[in-house]
Amino acid sequence: MRGLHIYIALAVAVLSLVSARTLNAYWMHVAIIAMFYGILASSWSLLAGYAGLFSLGHMAFASLGGYTSALLVQWYHIPIPLGMAAGVALCTVAGGLIGWVCLRMSGPYLAIFTLGFSEIVRIVLSTEDQVTAGMAGLHTAPLFRAPTDLPYYYTAFGLLLFALAVLILITRSRWGLFLRALREDEQAAAACGVAVARFRILAFAIASGLAALAGGFYAHYIGILTPSLGSLDLMAVVVVMAVIGGMERIPTAVGGAFGIEVLQETLRAYGQWRLVLFGIILLLTMRFARNGLLTPLWRLLTGIGEARRPAPAPRGIGPEGSRP
Repeated sequence: MRGLHIYIALAVAVLSLVSARTLNAYWMHVAIIAMFYGILASSWSLLAGYAGLFSLGHMAFASLGGYTSALLVQWYHIPIPLGMAAGVALCTVAGGLIGWVCLRMSGPYLAIFTLGFSEIVRIVLSTEDQVTAGMAGLHTAPLFRAPTDLPYYYTAFGLLLFALAVLILITRSRWGLFLRALREDEQAAAACGVAVARFRILAFAIASGLAALAGGFYAHYIGILTPSLGSLDLMAVVVVMAVIGGMERIPTAVGGAFGIEVLQETLRAYGQWRLVLFGIILLLTMRFARNGLLTPLWRLLTGIGEARRPAPAPRGIGPEGSRP
């Protein structure tokens, strides 16, 4: 059957919506956080998996998006969706500026630069107590006032679908082809007419905006923001999710986010030993499945029913190669 993976994805989406009411409060929270990480992992995959830009500042944009929305709502009493949109706009512009500054950087130099940017953001948020409340945490307005987290579940689901739609449209368009060309060889891509600078900036801007979208939702879901949201520890979690799932495909990166988050909660009783297990899984993935653990399954699903049809025989030539 052609497009089997699309039908499976739709079936999973419908099942997730229908079964939401059967989840208890704990697992609903886990599912919401998994969708939050799904947006982050998939948007980071646009940078690292498609454009080859290994950034360590992704969580800084999530943190900026969350603080921007929370402070605007607190100071000016604007609607929360408008505050989230403002955070997305700010981080889209900031991400484009970072992409412009880093035009000549790649590999470890880009990673170190974005790590430095992330630490600057975290330190500023930590020290500006009068504005951000520092490490005590900034209390945020709730997105919903409901007895259960079900509205948050549906909202997170909708935001994840929106992020996936944007990313898949980009990666399946000519832009996606140009981004992959940048990943393989920037000089060759430029020689073929690809606007290298433009698409590097574009990749940073889009990925940063989606990270801010996730951060804004997180701020108004959790109810309190601390600078640790932009820490290197959480950045490492996002990288591990994308790498284990498969960062060269958007759906597999999201699958990695869900798998790691569920596994992390399932093994919580083992304390720090679960981190050892994640480290072993990551090492084995990098050694034996560098494209991710879910990539072979995704290729299998997309390949079913896509077998090549035999080429038609030339006109006037019979099935046995002789003219009728």
